[in-house]
Amino acid sequence: MVTELSDEALDHLRHVTEWPDFSGTRYELRSEVARGGMGVVYVARDRDLERDVALKVIAAESADAETTARLRREARIIARLEHPGIVPVHDAGSLPDGRAFYAMKLVSGKRLDELMREGPPLRERLRLLLRICEPVAFAHAHGVIHRDLKPENVMVGPFGEVLVMDWGVARHREERPPGAAPGSAPGDEPRSLSAPGITAHGTILGTPAYMAPEQARGEVDRVDARADVYALGAILYFMLTGHAPGRPPATPDASTRTWGGSHDHKTAQVRPPREAAPGIPRPLEAICLKALAAEPGARYAGASALAADVGRFLEGEPVSAYPEGVWRRVRRFAVRYRTPILLVLAYLVMRVVLLLVARV
Repeated sequence: MVTELSDEALDHLRHVTEWPDFSGTRYELRSEVARGGMGVVYVARDRDLERDVALKVIAAESADAETTARLRREARIIARLEHPGIVPVHDAGSLPDGRAFYAMKLVSGKRLDELMREGPPLRERLRLLLRICEPVAFAHAHGVIHRDLKPENVMVGPFGEVLVMDWGVARHREERPPGAAPGSAPGDEPRSLSAPGITAHGTILGTPAYMAPEQARGEVDRVDARADVYALGAILYFMLTGHAPGRPPATPDASTRTWGGSHDHKTAQVRPPREAAPGIPRPLEAICLKALAAEPGARYAGASALAADVGRFLEGEPVSAYPEGVWRRVRRFAVRYRTPILLVLAYLVMRVVLLLVARV
């Protein structure tokens, strides 16, 4: 007699089958919190240090030599980037079944895309962008390109801390990733793309909606820090308008949800942000569009340069992306120094009144 199992029972069996075996380690699994193309993240208790941590483990269906090498490589990259805006790695190892894992700080808070739905003020959004640029600039200074910056990969903690997450497709400028063909240049990878908003792993380079054109075309020799600048510009665009700069191209085969080929990828046209949100100040729009320039040479040279221009905008100073005419300079000066100007004008008016009274 065959008994038909309910969906709940099937889900339970699948959960039991996939639940990793951490026997013989210091960790006790508590719950699953996230699942991606390469791995699964669990909350676990570190029995030795008596604290909760996050464990990233290769998914059972993805366990192979290449994926194992990639997870270990990701852990090494993060471990080298000791910055308050990057989640620290505490430990790494292998399970009894051979799957690789690493332990990292357990992060709480909201993803950037979730936080933006609450409609924070413009200045708060821009300050958040500056905080995102800091760890990215730090990584660039150490030769690491993230290659998958997007709102879903930024976490904002309850005390305002900003963390750039998911360095799974990051690359060091002198590193040849696992699976690269002998004789290939550092960073060479098969050229295929993930579905919109999703980062698959292995041969995947990033998320199309936030991906620089040269990265989308698979021109690995041109992907440098300015590709991350493009992604930061796309994040700024999202923070200003509520959506990514452009739609990714339609997939030739919806079932595979990937794009093949090397140079047939069509990059989306970037509409000026003010078309979606007319209230955006023009200098800020210019900053966003410079970061999103199609050619890498027309973008900011790095995350620090982008942050510097955003900082100047916040301070009411001229920005490099927006040449000003005389009238706009006068207007900006008047807005920035409005209080002292009004005090001087009030003083002059009072002096004139006193002179007129004295003559009478």
